[in-house]
Amino acid sequence: MSKRMSNRIIDDTEKLAAMPPAFAAAYLNKEQKKFLEAKRELDRSRRELEMFFHIASHDLQEPLRMVASYTQLLAKRYRGMLDDDADDFISYAVDGAARMQRLINNMLAYSRVDKKISNELIPTDCEYVLRSAMANLALVLKDSDTVITCAHMPVVMADDVQLVQVFQNLIGNAVKFCGEKRPEIHVGAEFRDGEWLFSVKDNGTGIKEEEREQIFIMFLSAHDREKYSGNGIGLAICKKIVEHHGGRIWVESEYGKGSTFYFSIPVGKEVYGYTDNQ
Repeated sequence: MSKRMSNRIIDDTEKLAAMPPAFAAAYLNKEQKKFLEAKRELDRSRRELEMFFHIASHDLQEPLRMVASYTQLLAKRYRGMLDDDADDFISYAVDGAARMQRLINNMLAYSRVDKKISNELIPTDCEYVLRSAMANLALVLKDSDTVITCAHMPVVMADDVQLVQVFQNLIGNAVKFCGEKRPEIHVGAEFRDGEWLFSVKDNGTGIKEEEREQIFIMFLSAHDREKYSGNGIGLAICKKIVEHHGGRIWVESEYGKGSTFYFSIPVGKEVYGYTDNQ
């Protein structure tokens, strides 16, 4: 809780203590009404934003699919028949269409996070979750000769499908940003202060201190997009999923020596979007 919010709560409590009971009740009703109105407005804005993401992404799919198909056809039929500049131009068009398709798919994935999360948390074996994430990345892990070690994984109350996506994104990033080294990744889990704290540690390129906050913001990335594929949405999706579970996600890193991503899953608490009936 921020210092400003804490001070406001203290001020409101002192005001209520000094009021006659009837005035205190009226004050609370007024504040409650303002809070509910603000919440309704926030929910409405969130729904409109999700709808915009979905409609914009869906409507862009068909014309982009046509552009991608014809640029690929040009590349297949006419590569080498024109001059070198023409081959380069066609290659740029094919690459641009492919990147735009990935961007749209990622935007759709981000907008669907809320809809995909189940109404109830279920007991989820993180050992199985981790194995599923690694199975999804099997080709990438094999091609990069990645070494992964892991601690004993707990059972937590979570949405298993979404948790797979978190591990998959974090491990996939660790492989992608390994530099010239053979990727070495360790996945840890530790129970601390009423929550499970998970970590994904790598030996990659690391992240500069001034760029560590922006990596969880959609479309922002700490890495060179000319060198690395991606649209900067994967970590934003991780953040959204973890926060829906009532947890936190952050990174600790030393530039040039690797990074450790941490995220937490609370135990026995009601969290946003879920009802924990354990």
